[in-house]
Amino acid sequence: MDSRLSGQVALVTGATRGAGRGIAVELGAAGATVYCTGRSSRGTPSPMGRPETIEETADLVTAAGGTGIAVRVDHTRLEEVADLFDRIDQEQDGRLDVLVNDIWGGDPLLGPFGSPFWEQDLPTGLEILHNAVDTHIIASWHAAPRMVARGRGLMVEITDGQPENYHDHLFYDLPKKTAMRLALAYAAELGPHGITGVAISPGWLRSEAMLERHGVTEDNWQDWYWDDQDHRPARWLASQTPRYTGRGVVALAADPDPSRWNGRAVKTEDLAGAYGFTDLNGTQPGHGRLAWDLLGSLRPNREDYAL
Repeated sequence: MDSRLSGQVALVTGATRGAGRGIAVELGAAGATVYCTGRSSRGTPSPMGRPETIEETADLVTAAGGTGIAVRVDHTRLEEVADLFDRIDQEQDGRLDVLVNDIWGGDPLLGPFGSPFWEQDLPTGLEILHNAVDTHIIASWHAAPRMVARGRGLMVEITDGQPENYHDHLFYDLPKKTAMRLALAYAAELGPHGITGVAISPGWLRSEAMLERHGVTEDNWQDWYWDDQDHRPARWLASQTPRYTGRGVVALAADPDPSRWNGRAVKTEDLAGAYGFTDLNGTQPGHGRLAWDLLGSLRPNREDYAL
């Protein structure tokens, strides 16, 4: 049993599904107590319209070996976030070792990629920014003094892409780039207090919604490519489970001195290369024969990619 994070307390915002769920489960598998927050609760679905719930995530955390605690929180509501941190104070004696900001909430609102920003609905675009940017700042504002008081902590921003590249859509790109700048802000302001801030960008994530969209499951996920190789990108074979990024967060949280990552925007595969962890199937997506640039130009044989 992995006990690297035994006794540690983590909060994963937006833990209902996708990267948030994968991260929460891996933190639990390393022995942590994990507060799993989001708006999708049993009997109270969120506007995302998905079936996953925070209670399911908390159950998975506990089954993995940790302690999962589900708390329904709308992170745009200041009073609900304040109540959440008060609860953590009461139940954990003020201890908070890891904060993972994974709230997005833009999928039901985001307009089509390729459409100029001035043709997008402005109130909707601003709502996306409120959901995906303000929520991160609010949670970090509460977490920071608690970590400063203990002189240690890890703040993780989940993002997408690279700092120097534009990600096709203003109301998508801006939240993702803001997450990277927040990691830099944490490094500058919290680094002197022993706190590390990192922005992590997963690769092509096999989230629940992505698998469903392609008509496959985690058991047969490669079939989406092999059924129509000529019209589907080979780099789908380098996609990754949400747990892969979770293992990256665990590696950072277990590192006695993660400060070398402070303020950086990194890919999950960068962390895998540094710490040596793999995805659930034993591979390191993004490395070697699974590298994106290689898969983008070749048509591999199925026998070689039976992962």
